[in-house]
Amino acid sequence: MQNKRTKRIYSGRSLLHTHIENNLKNYIIVTIFFLIGVIIGVLYINNVNENQEQEISAYINDFITKTKNSADIEYTKLFFSSIKTNLSLAILLWFAGLTVIGIFAVYGMVCFRGFTLGYSISSIIATLGIKNGSLFILSSMLLQNIIFVPALFALSISGIRLYKSIMKDRGRENIKLEILRHTIFCSILSIILIVASFIETYVSTNIFMLTLNIL
Repeated sequence: MQNKRTKRIYSGRSLLHTHIENNLKNYIIVTIFFLIGVIIGVLYINNVNENQEQEISAYINDFITKTKNSADIEYTKLFFSSIKTNLSLAILLWFAGLTVIGIFAVYGMVCFRGFTLGYSISSIIATLGIKNGSLFILSSMLLQNIIFVPALFALSISGIRLYKSIMKDRGRENIKLEILRHTIFCSILSIILIVASFIETYVSTNIFMLTLNIL
């Protein structure tokens, strides 16, 4: 029994290693676009005017105050809201691989998600300072993004591969097979994104609530 489990783990690792090795160039490109988005988000916050800075600080401080004073957290509502956001992204990345402008749409979405992350991190640190801001980020954003970001990259790579296959080989049967593979891969990653939503709602939220006593 133990040997079978070991073989399955080893096989899973081998498949993952092969997948990354075969798509290393695409992963590097996607990572670069994501980091460009993060940098733009950071630079944007560093160059906002005083009024915008005050609005951002007021929003974050108001969010913290409301969360501290909140007696009950609507976990179910938060969970389904997170699932809706994550699955919408998965559907968009699935669809992007089928379109003529697919590769540009994929890079654009990856860059935008990087921008969102960079913007959020910079806003929090600018408002709360490095110490409290880091606690805020680690408690509320880290765990789900450890799962979300790799899943985002994998979804993007799948879309890029499908787009390139369609452009390279216009044979109907081959395209159908690639679309089927893309759909199955996206479905599996959608389940992983639901797990990320679960962690965000039920784990990170509770850790964040404990951290609020320090902030």
